[in-house]
Amino acid sequence: MQKPNSDRLIPALFLCFKEGYSFATLRSDLIAGLTVAIVALPLAMAMAVASGASPDKGLVTAVVAGFFISFLGGSKVQIGGPTGAFVVVIFDVIARFGLDGLIVSSVMAGIILIIAGYARLGKLIKYIPYPVITGFTTGIAVIIASSQVKDFLGLTYSNVPAEFIEKWMSYFEHLNETSLFAVGLGVLALAIIIICKKISAKIPAYLVSILIVSLISFIFALPVDTIGSRFPDMPTGLPAPTLPHLTLEEIRALIPSAFTIAFLAGIEALLSAVVADSMIGTKHSLNQELVGQGVANIASGFFGGLPATGAIARTATNIKSGGKTPMSGVFHALFLLVFLYTIMDILAYIPMAGLAAVLFMVAWGMSDIKHFMQISRISPSDRTILFLTFALTVLVDLTVAIGVGVTFASLLFMRHMSKSIEIHPQMRLTQYDDSDGDNDDPQSSARAAKNEVVVPEGVAAFQINGPLFFGVANELCDRMQNLVTVPRILILRMRFMPYLDASGEASIEEIVKICKQHHSFIIFAGMRKQPLEMLDKAGICKDSEAAFTTNFDEALKLASKLMADPEFVSKHQDTV
Repeated sequence: MQKPNSDRLIPALFLCFKEGYSFATLRSDLIAGLTVAIVALPLAMAMAVASGASPDKGLVTAVVAGFFISFLGGSKVQIGGPTGAFVVVIFDVIARFGLDGLIVSSVMAGIILIIAGYARLGKLIKYIPYPVITGFTTGIAVIIASSQVKDFLGLTYSNVPAEFIEKWMSYFEHLNETSLFAVGLGVLALAIIIICKKISAKIPAYLVSILIVSLISFIFALPVDTIGSRFPDMPTGLPAPTLPHLTLEEIRALIPSAFTIAFLAGIEALLSAVVADSMIGTKHSLNQELVGQGVANIASGFFGGLPATGAIARTATNIKSGGKTPMSGVFHALFLLVFLYTIMDILAYIPMAGLAAVLFMVAWGMSDIKHFMQISRISPSDRTILFLTFALTVLVDLTVAIGVGVTFASLLFMRHMSKSIEIHPQMRLTQYDDSDGDNDDPQSSARAAKNEVVVPEGVAAFQINGPLFFGVANELCDRMQNLVTVPRILILRMRFMPYLDASGEASIEEIVKICKQHHSFIIFAGMRKQPLEMLDKAGICKDSEAAFTTNFDEALKLASKLMADPEFVSKHQDTV
């Protein structure tokens, strides 16, 4: 049987060529690739500046990583490149270890992604709680916007604090140094972007904005900071691959950052690919996407680029521009390569205030205020996870925020699950509960109500509703120990228990032990496959003082039969 497309480790580009690639498709991909390249040009530079690198690093990333994400990825229309998700991590790595540290982090993250892809761990990313994702992406958006206030206001002081609160305090201290020319260009750039987006989504708003403010700054020779003045020695073209020079101790210190980059790349890829799937009606291969991104990050690192992943906005632009296959992403990378060799001198005239305006809009798009407010109103637990992850991202560290957010969400989930699990005695039960399956039919329920079965004297029955795991395992023993007398026969009805972990198995083993001590017989009714396998491995299935029946009705019949046997009754006396 052929595996689903989501499980096949074959690049989407190869599948598209196998299905046939026409001239009309080539034309659509070529136009879409050029359109996306025009959109990606200012974004790639802005992401690099926000990350503490020079603008050319962003373009190198968009070229190298963008090519491999499309060439080896699992989505037909995914566009890869530098994104806002990595800004915090990249800035921290560069500040502590320099560009060599960033290269090592990217390469290690790439290796992690490839391993995850071939180990088919892609689906695990889907289990990251949505409040955690929204919390840290909104936190990153706030950090990106905060980092651009200095350039937007035209402040010239150096040594801006890295911490969020201290950074804003320094802004207020130097507010008197604000450049009206920089603010004017920044406000104009923002207005142009907003107006262009309102007129038509097909207009490359960021590029139009950057071109206009750059032209104004050049014609009037405005005294504002530009890319050329900030980065006077920015190289032209694609650099030669480089090898980092770090000690083993420094490489070890970079492992947490590498895992964070790999995690963010996987999350962003999933979100972008899901959006793309909903727009074009296809199914991507997440595991192959992880492999493609792994190779892309390794290649980007060796060329001195930044970490990369799927970019939602650029992917959506690709689809709306007519992109049909991964070749549109390949063309996008090739067009950016041409720009890298031909127009770098022109890009030097771009005002930093204009790039700050672009990043403000990127941050606004990342923040997803609508969903942030929606989650904050849903439930107290989701609200707690959301605000906790957000606050830790902004005030402490992204790695800490993700770790604490996921852990806290898991603990709250287990708490809710433990509350939803029911372990209660049953004195009366219909004969049809097990044999008829679901009793949603009113006629079936009415018929069953007329055929109630009373649990025999000397028999106790407990029904477990929900998975028996470590969060509630002790409750079963507590219920047993709270009985005034231990019955001759204990029936554990487990039809509604889908899962049993080691802690749950230990609690059942303890119940069996208690029953043996008090000469009580135990019957397991309606046991499902996974719990049954767990008990079989534990040796409980072979216990002579335990029996297994397919449903509760059979358990009651067996209990009645045993209670009618004088020898059994004399052997199994009720005990306190």
